[in-house]
Amino acid sequence: MEKYSSAITLSDMEVFVFPELMYSLVLANIMSPIIWQWRQLETFRKLGNKSYQRKLMRLRQYIMDEYEFNLDLETWGLTKQDTELQRFAKFISPEDVAKSNALFGYSGDKYYFDVDIRRHFGLDKYGTDVIPYWKTETVEAMDAFRYKDHYGKSAGECVSLSTLYAAAAYIIANVPIEDIYLLLTPLHSQNFIDVGNGLITNNRRIVTKSMWFNGTAISTKAQRALKNEQITIVTNNTGHIHCFYDDATINKDAYEKLSNRMGKYLTADFDLVTFCNFLRANSKYQKYFQFCREHRGQHKFVKAETLFHYEHGSNFRVADETYDKLLGEVADEDFSRCKYVDRMCCEQLRSFVEYERIDIYSDQGGKAFRDYLSAMLPDIDEFMAEFMDFMRTAPKLPLTEKTYRSVEPIKLDAKMSRDQVVEYLQSMRDKNITADLAFYAYRDMERCNWQPFVKAALQRNPISIESANGMSSKDVCKWLGGMVNESIYDGKRLAQPDEVANFNRADGIEKALTLANIIMSRGDSVELKIEVDRHDVVLRAGGEDFRFVSSKGLETNMEIAPSGKIKLET
Repeated sequence: MEKYSSAITLSDMEVFVFPELMYSLVLANIMSPIIWQWRQLETFRKLGNKSYQRKLMRLRQYIMDEYEFNLDLETWGLTKQDTELQRFAKFISPEDVAKSNALFGYSGDKYYFDVDIRRHFGLDKYGTDVIPYWKTETVEAMDAFRYKDHYGKSAGECVSLSTLYAAAAYIIANVPIEDIYLLLTPLHSQNFIDVGNGLITNNRRIVTKSMWFNGTAISTKAQRALKNEQITIVTNNTGHIHCFYDDATINKDAYEKLSNRMGKYLTADFDLVTFCNFLRANSKYQKYFQFCREHRGQHKFVKAETLFHYEHGSNFRVADETYDKLLGEVADEDFSRCKYVDRMCCEQLRSFVEYERIDIYSDQGGKAFRDYLSAMLPDIDEFMAEFMDFMRTAPKLPLTEKTYRSVEPIKLDAKMSRDQVVEYLQSMRDKNITADLAFYAYRDMERCNWQPFVKAALQRNPISIESANGMSSKDVCKWLGGMVNESIYDGKRLAQPDEVANFNRADGIEKALTLANIIMSRGDSVELKIEVDRHDVVLRAGGEDFRFVSSKGLETNMEIAPSGKIKLET
């Protein structure tokens, strides 16, 4: 019950404890009609037989245009550390939670942002026990931010964006489902898409291998999680692996393939472009290097920091295919006709590596590279440490020494229609728990037990309660009645009370559950009854009847005792 109700609210802590939930949201988004409708947009209809990378880059532009990154602590309300630790104590120890969850004291191998983590996320204004819920949004909830005050477009936090990207990569870019991996760290969520040289989705962006090593500030930020954080969960269509659990359901061969492919993506080959990217990212070493230009049979030399200064205001870059154009912008007085004797020539370094066939990753090659530079660099050990850290990232993946439990994988063909996907996932529910949980994340109340949904509605929706502070039950009913009588979810799917309060619209069933949540929170010893008869919804509470209208066509009756015990008749 705890796992299935968690599939409704999908908080950061719930996904951490129940790793199946992450991929269940991906499948819920794949079932959603919203992303399938994107296929009709002109920007995607033109893609045709373009490469995966072209399709994904078009997708990136669309997501950057349409979605904001949102990390507002107040969106989904606050809870307490003790409350969450007690709730999950039988699943995972508080000590293990603290080792790998940012909300419970984790700070990483290096401090992620070099600041106090509670201050960075705005938690310092609350007591030390208070933490945000940080619920992961479905695509419907992400799109509903358009209705929320002070938001002009869709929005979501990093886990929401990663699951959106995973679903859209399959639906829009036709990426094989088995080539999409989701990676969760204590402070971030991103995807590795195994096409071409590999791609990483990072919040709203996509990072290619060349972007990863380009030395820009944006790329440095994109690297933070994989460089500094333990990867807590890896999941794909075959299952998951968790850094703290002994059992894993991910296919071992698929996991080893991911490790190998990510290793190649995160390792750069030495060439002039990559070395210059290192100097761009580590400007303190520029004073030890220079560049050489041959012009009309004469050699001219320019200091590295001077050339990078020109790059700042130019569309051209050092050492790439636009290098000659950048050199053409350099004023003649910034060139020297004599080589600087106290600086290494970058072109000379490249020639040395190529001529000697230096493998900088081997012990012998690394030593030769180090010795060659040591005459020019006063602290060669520090330089080599920073250079090799730039050239190769070793992701802290969960260890492979697990007990692998075989689970029938999710197999979605790129040629499937949405209806075929839903039908297939329905057929998999008794074979694969993630497929079953997906229908709860999808909020399909015609195909799911109501108990987890109602439990989540009455226990983990503080925003609706706060929104009704000072209102009587009749006032709350009037407030709900004034909302747009329309759910953010289509068909026989339902929103939770906090989605109702945040987006100011709801179907009658959703309004009744929101009012029930508010009444229950006030501690009155009153039994609640909710009767749903297709279009008519009645909430009976302490002798008062509150009536709403539904367009969902659902039927159910439920009794909610003052203790919170739920009795359903469906």
